Amino acid sequence: MSRKGNCWDNAVSESFFHTLKTECVNHEKYPTREQAKKPIFDHIEVFYNRQRLHSSNGYLSPVDFEMQLKAA
Repeated sequence: MSRKGNCWDNAVSESFFHTLKTECVNHEKYPTREQAKKPIFDHIEVFYNRQRLHSSNGYLSPVDFEMQLKAA
């Protein structure tokens, strides 16, 4: 962990939430949290984890990267 005032330990989560906001949340207006849950869940589980390519994974989706590790 980093010392107080350093954000290195938050970089991964901050990057994820920035991506979520720019790709999904900022384009829509959700009147309630309940109405936001399904589209956000779908974005994460269907698109982000299964289709979106990640440069840190060698341009594989997280699911494909995990399957590659299990096969090795």
